[in-house]
Amino acid sequence: MAEGLSAVARTGRHAAHVTAATAAGFYPALYLLDRPVAGVYALFTPIAFGILSPLPGAGRERAATVLRAVPAAAVLVVLGTVLAVGTWPAVAGMLTVGFALAFGAVCGPRIAGAAPGLQLFYILACFPPYEPGTLPQRLAGLAVGGALLALAEAFLFPDAPEPSYRERIADALDAAARAASGVVRGEGPDPEEAGRLGAAGRELRLSRLPAGARPTGAGRTDRALAQAGAATRRLLDQLALLTAHVPAPGDTVSADLLRGIAASCTETAAALRRGRRERGRGRGRVLAGPQLLEEMVADFLKARGGASDGREPVPRAVLVRRSTVLTAAVSAVTVRTAASLALGGRERLHGLPREQFWYAAEGTARLVAVRIRGNLTRRSVVFQNALRTALGLALARLVAGSLDLTHGFWVLLAVLTLGRTTAGATWSAVRAAAAGTLAGACAAGLLIVGAGGASGVYAALLVPMMLVAFTLGPLGGPARGQGLFTLVVATAFAQIAPVTWRLAEARLVDVLTGSAIGLLCGLLAWPAGARAEIRYAMSGLLRAAAPLVRAASAAVTDGGGAPPDGPSLGVRLALHRLRIAEAAYAQYRTEPAADASGAAHDWLAVLDHGSRTLVGAYWLPRTDGMPGLPPGARRWAREAAEEVATATIRAAGFPPDGVRARPAPLPPEVAARVPVPLLAPLTDVEVWLHALAHDLEAGSGARPEGGS
Repeated sequence: MAEGLSAVARTGRHAAHVTAATAAGFYPALYLLDRPVAGVYALFTPIAFGILSPLPGAGRERAATVLRAVPAAAVLVVLGTVLAVGTWPAVAGMLTVGFALAFGAVCGPRIAGAAPGLQLFYILACFPPYEPGTLPQRLAGLAVGGALLALAEAFLFPDAPEPSYRERIADALDAAARAASGVVRGEGPDPEEAGRLGAAGRELRLSRLPAGARPTGAGRTDRALAQAGAATRRLLDQLALLTAHVPAPGDTVSADLLRGIAASCTETAAALRRGRRERGRGRGRVLAGPQLLEEMVADFLKARGGASDGREPVPRAVLVRRSTVLTAAVSAVTVRTAASLALGGRERLHGLPREQFWYAAEGTARLVAVRIRGNLTRRSVVFQNALRTALGLALARLVAGSLDLTHGFWVLLAVLTLGRTTAGATWSAVRAAAAGTLAGACAAGLLIVGAGGASGVYAALLVPMMLVAFTLGPLGGPARGQGLFTLVVATAFAQIAPVTWRLAEARLVDVLTGSAIGLLCGLLAWPAGARAEIRYAMSGLLRAAAPLVRAASAAVTDGGGAPPDGPSLGVRLALHRLRIAEAAYAQYRTEPAADASGAAHDWLAVLDHGSRTLVGAYWLPRTDGMPGLPPGARRWAREAAEEVATATIRAAGFPPDGVRARPAPLPPEVAARVPVPLLAPLTDVEVWLHALAHDLEAGSGARPEGGS
């Protein structure tokens, strides 16, 4: 109940911003300056950026986004004004602009949020009459509308800022620091604490955030924040395992590293909240106490395989626990390094796998180019959506221009606002919008017949009507939104020029035409949306991950390590497939009514499997091999890795009964023959393979853990 009231209040404040900005620009342009063209653009600019565009952030963040988008909108207005000379030039421009703006979503949430509003400016300008002489009025209306909306967003009933992803990571790291300290004090087992850590990790899932607040941009900051969030989730999962089991008293080796993890988490969280990087030893890093955490990891690697009391080998259970502590420390190092990069640091990556932070030394232009090139494939849901949107808008512009429809830009606006990523969702939106538009057109026709040419009536009704429409429309779905918006545009256009009830008829015809075009495109172009692509994307990720499982295990036991000149082709392929799968999953979570086969799989577990495989490929091959490893142990490592890799390939086909992955544990008789210094790294491989098997079973449906 409280959440619903909060949503209404937030939408109402936003509606007040748009209404105030619209009224402050529209009325003076129309009634004081007698500039109707400027008035139209002053009217639609706040609507474009305030209603049509889901801009991220609150208050001043949205205001800054609006001000940054106004120059791009001006370019589109100029382009549309020039190309309005004929139908075919306007159609070609619409195809190009439509694809470029929709595909720009790959570059970040702010561009994705502003894209629908930017589309509207080209749409408005590219329709007849061809009047390049009105361009100054158009640009003036755009500038005034954008400035007024920015002022309203910043100072009129400003929204309370929501926690940023950086702050969410900081909160999760505080929980991790407390958990690590608790493990050192021997407070386990504590299943409740393990549950709290799991809940804190789930809060970092991007599906829990508004689309505009997700760190999905192509630049270094967003990439680093996304990596920090994923590593924090892994860290919380690993600490949950430690808190859920009986502690090992006297294990000072693990205790020292756990203290380092706690200190690193605390200081990283503090740096994230301050919003700037800490400097330490000239490296621009967040420090973990007197030593950098990776130096503590190096000390841990030297000490953990030794005798527990100087005479006897370390028990296997303690080695497994220490391996879990090590994986937690690796995650903490990743979090700290990624956080430093996100805060503007320039890590030199001393002793760290460069391929894990490949973006650290790249410029923004290069990173954007990598993101664009990686999504220029028909399997990318971003590419599919952009092409579907561009074709729909271009076809709508051709139809509206060829049939000379009155107010034909409403046809394109219907395509833009009612198009969905699946044909079923588009049909649902179109049906609701048609009913709402019919009701709104009837009401608008009655209003026009009753008020006639009394422009004062329309002027008095416009502000309350906008306030109601922009508050209830977003909350009530397409039917209510289209119906109320029909009343708004009828009331506004009745003040610009004399109208009859035929205006309501034109609105209805245009919306129905745009709805039909949008539905046609939805049926012909990737009608199943991400639900069709997610299986392909996840299958590709699993197939790319399988060879890395074999390679990483072999690199530990046979030597060779990671390639010195950067990530291997296999690592780059798996990373690319992971990015495509993440994009498909993000869209999948926005689509209703997942099919039965998709609901049987935990897609997030598949993503976790791919991410964990890459982490192992980064960190495990950091050895010159094990020349003294007995043949039996080498054979066990090869067979266990092959079991997981083969299961990964089987899982890529998503068999109905799921996949069972059961890598054999290291046999005691084999472990007894392994030299003590080599037993610990061999245990790392064992723990990693069992974690991968766990993810596989959950992701393939053999052991569901919360659905997709």
